[in-house]
Amino acid sequence: MEAPSGDTWVGLSSEALCTEAAMGWANQPECGAVVVFCGNARDHSDGRPGVDMLEYEAYEEYVTPRLADVAAEARRRWPSVVRLALLHRIGKLEVGDSAVVVVASAPHRDDAFEAARFGIDTLKASVPIWKRERWKGGESWGLEAQHIAEIKPVSS
Repeated sequence: MEAPSGDTWVGLSSEALCTEAAMGWANQPECGAVVVFCGNARDHSDGRPGVDMLEYEAYEEYVTPRLADVAAEARRRWPSVVRLALLHRIGKLEVGDSAVVVVASAPHRDDAFEAARFGIDTLKASVPIWKRERWKGGESWGLEAQHIAEIKPVSS
């Protein structure tokens, strides 16, 4: 996934997400803080030991605009954010692979931390990406209900 020329990088990739590239892209001379969040495939989830594979599926034409909306709202809330990346992997992942990378850079750490936290929390709640999980004794292809919430704009 190639970095954009602008200050917001959103997208899906069937290739491994390069955390270092996203962090390097976000690191700008005016930024004293670059916060990176990586959500990685792990070997378990609640009541599911022995997870050995995750698979994500998404419709890019729906996901990309939603990611852009999350980024736009983060920028409204924290206008000092210089660069912001919201990247999600699709396809099959093995344990240890990065499924999602969120990077926020700003002159000061408070805004970078808050924007990154908002980015991952809001992405998880508002972007329609389906997950299949395989573990010892079973697998699930998005059978658990997960409601997609609207992005709540900051009140003026």
